[in-house]
Amino acid sequence: MTVWDRPEPPNRPIPLDRERIVAAAVALADEGGLTAVSLRKVAARLDAGPMRLYGYISTKDELFDLMVDAVYAEILPGERAGDWREALRSLAHGTRRAALRHEWLADLLGGRPALGPNGLAVSEATLAALDGLTDVDTVMRAVETVSAYFTGAIRREITDLRAERATGLSKSEWQRARGPHVTRMLATGRFPALARAVHDGTHVDAEESFATGLEWVLDAVAAKLG
Repeated sequence: MTVWDRPEPPNRPIPLDRERIVAAAVALADEGGLTAVSLRKVAARLDAGPMRLYGYISTKDELFDLMVDAVYAEILPGERAGDWREALRSLAHGTRRAALRHEWLADLLGGRPALGPNGLAVSEATLAALDGLTDVDTVMRAVETVSAYFTGAIRREITDLRAERATGLSKSEWQRARGPHVTRMLATGRFPALARAVHDGTHVDAEESFATGLEWVLDAVAAKLG
């Protein structure tokens, strides 16, 4: 029986429910990442005994599942997309925005399918936009391909943000600090393609890079669907 199928115990002596528990856990994770989340810490934030939480949630993995599903409520589109491309674009950008608000989400993306009500609703809205365009297997590969792209891109962006906080250096400051070493290595002539990329490449910010890569992936999906 999943956590969504299991009934909640009575609200006594302190009013408690899964929604309050999950909200407290999300707040802890937003402040300190997933390592800051434990049933003991969640209980303390709710001024409840830790054992009371086990009536609502059996394991930390169940708590993480509920937290992810709470964030999927933020990703769920408000209205039906105009076409499949808009639906997949909305899913990708919506997931990125949610991960920037809740960086810990990046650590939980890409695993087994989300089975909570909001996660299932997001999957339904996405698949419905491609329903009937081609066979089911091609639809599933298309969604998996786009999901693989934005999951990897989001994880890379969140890793960069964490590195900035850990080192106290922005990406550009880090590059300047490593500049002399890179210059010396490129001057050896051993890395001509890399040298052209460093000297001639155009800098783009994370949002533009994400959007551009996404459109390229959608173009590839369109070619398969076409």
